[in-house]
Amino acid sequence: MDGLTKRERPDRSKINMHRAHEVKYWTHALDVTREELQAAIDKVGNSAATVRKQLRLAGAAANDPCLAAKE
Repeated sequence: MDGLTKRERPDRSKINMHRAHEVKYWTHALDVTREELQAAIDKVGNSAATVRKQLRLAGAAANDPCLAAKE
């Protein structure tokens, strides 16, 4: 069987910024810009779970002046 007929399942536990379709998927899924996604990955790594958590914390900090002061 040749490799062209088998498709690899995407690893949704990691975010790959080098693949345009993954960037499009994650920016839509997380409702962020490419720049916000890249900043979160730079801060916590490419694990989808930790990026999701970081973006939630960043969103909460932006809405709460007390939390924003702690960063």
